[in-house]
Amino acid sequence: MEDFLKNYGTIVWLLLLVAFFYFFAIRPQQKQQKQRVEMINSLKKGDKILNHGGLIGTITEVREDKFIVRFGDKEVPMVKEGVARKLNE
Repeated sequence: MEDFLKNYGTIVWLLLLVAFFYFFAIRPQQKQQKQRVEMINSLKKGDKILNHGGLIGTITEVREDKFIVRFGDKEVPMVKEGVARKLNE
């Protein structure tokens, strides 16, 4: 056993470090990204949203790569990635 640790101890620590980063950094970020994509794809006409600039608007039209959003009395095209979150009614 002592010879094993002497010869492969560095590799074992490196594998443990990689596993740590995967489970505590990479995997949660992938999960969060998946949830964000699902949220954006579930948005529909009439949903209230908050954009990254802090403006609250209502979706009036859904297109393939963008939304048409009403902010006050103006309708503005906005890319889907600009949505920060959906607001609860």
